[in-house]
Amino acid sequence: MPRKLAEGVYEVGVIDWDRKLFDELIPLPHGTSYNAYLITGSEKTALIDTVNTGRAAELIENIKSLGIDSIDYVIANHGEQDHSGSIPDVLEAFPMAKVVTNQKCKDILKALLHVSDERFFVVGDGEKLQLGDKTLTFILAPWVHWPETMLTYLEEQKILFPCDLFGSHLATSRLFVESRCEIEEHAKRYYAEIMMPFRSHIVSHLEKLKNFEIKMIAPSHGPIHQKPDIILELYKEWVSDVPANKVLVLYVSMHGSTRKAVQHFVNKLLSIGIQVKQIDLAHADLGEIAIQLVDSATVILATPTVLTGAHPVAVYAAYLLNALRPKTRFVGLIVSYGWGGRAIEQVKGLLTNIKPFLFEPVYIHGLPAEKDYEAIERLAEEVKRRHETEI
Repeated sequence: MPRKLAEGVYEVGVIDWDRKLFDELIPLPHGTSYNAYLITGSEKTALIDTVNTGRAAELIENIKSLGIDSIDYVIANHGEQDHSGSIPDVLEAFPMAKVVTNQKCKDILKALLHVSDERFFVVGDGEKLQLGDKTLTFILAPWVHWPETMLTYLEEQKILFPCDLFGSHLATSRLFVESRCEIEEHAKRYYAEIMMPFRSHIVSHLEKLKNFEIKMIAPSHGPIHQKPDIILELYKEWVSDVPANKVLVLYVSMHGSTRKAVQHFVNKLLSIGIQVKQIDLAHADLGEIAIQLVDSATVILATPTVLTGAHPVAVYAAYLLNALRPKTRFVGLIVSYGWGGRAIEQVKGLLTNIKPFLFEPVYIHGLPAEKDYEAIERLAEEVKRRHETEI
């Protein structure tokens, strides 16, 4: 069902209440939405983004229910199929429409969807498109989170359509965000999983957006920000270089030895005033880990030894830490073993992107003994010292 944002501006996309996994990788505990926006000017009509592959019929029905029988432009802010997958269906339903996008996105859409060359109208950074009494300005924003992403700004009503930026995977009947508390967790999960690896790029894009007066932000996923300062302030916090006085402990334990070490370490941190989050990797999803990585100053990875290396879920956690590139400053390792191995060298070799300061690892043979608990306490004290002096 179409929903009105402003005069001549409608959300016509699809809410996907039941989707549980994105890209066969990212858990969606609250579903998602594929937002598409219809803008009717006095002379021309534009559709900003489409919907995921397989949901085109719902999109087209929503558009036609507004009495629209012709679309002049389909604005493609991003080539990924959850935005672009229905472009061929829209072009078939509205044969006079042109796909308006930048050159990089055009190349991607031709490869992914086989859209013919003559259906495109290519624009550059800062170019405008007139719809009569409405003007669209295009803002190139590479690496949010693909190299071809652009944002679209509706000048007269000061609405920003930022594609994936400022989004959240959240299926909800509520059109607008009313408060920080209702969106922070969902938006932070989305930022952590998708945007965080490109934090430095997003910093520059936020700076660029200061040149625009923004009264509303209408992202491609999740509810719309009628109070844009809420999401803008959250992003400023997340992309800043300053982490929180917080330790994230990621662990897995097969027979209890690693768990005993972790419990002692966490209790010591709490006793000396350090905020800590403990996550059992055997039962965690990617999003749960990613959210905590956004602002944790220290990550401690605790793992038993399997054959000669770290437990596979600990290897995955190290890979994730490296891939998401959080502002984590310090990393520590607690490794238990029975007869030997090279888990510490293995994990260190996975952290090539973030290059954190590495604490002296704690290496435990079997169940933790008194000397091991002493080493664990020294690690906790060193974490505190580093937090007090370096963040």
